[in-house]
Amino acid sequence: MLLNTRHFGEIEIDEENIILFEEGLPGFNHVRKFIILDKSGGKDTHGTNDIAEPVSPFEWLQCVDEPTLAFVIVNPFVFKPDYDIELSNEIIEHLEIEKEEDVALYSIVVVPEDMTKMTINLKAPLIINMHNRKGIQTILDTDRYSVRHYIMSQKAGQEV
Repeated sequence: MLLNTRHFGEIEIDEENIILFEEGLPGFNHVRKFIILDKSGGKDTHGTNDIAEPVSPFEWLQCVDEPTLAFVIVNPFVFKPDYDIELSNEIIEHLEIEKEEDVALYSIVVVPEDMTKMTINLKAPLIINMHNRKGIQTILDTDRYSVRHYIMSQKAGQEV
């Protein structure tokens, strides 16, 4: 399937690798189909046949329904090794999670003009069952994490 994306131009994706967010994402409820791309935009880093190691911790959650929409994402453990969440039974059932190793966890990255102020959203992680390609963004019921966790140099580790 060909997608004409805003950031990467025309790319070909494997429809088997599309992740379905049945409820959409908060603020983007009208779009439900996404694919994960590495930073070059040309490689599906979570394909069923060819899993490649990303060259950077940052990847893209590229929307399939609206190809002009994409989010920079990252594994939150890269920048917050002690990140700890517990999935509710509701999420486990909704995503049909059977094994912990099928779960991929991501945080959306905000990249401002001043790169030293780059943040990740630890309060609302993306949880994806890579086995069945179902995902959800959930808002954690805790004050331990912020929507703006700084990840660069002198601000690293600070929460706002």
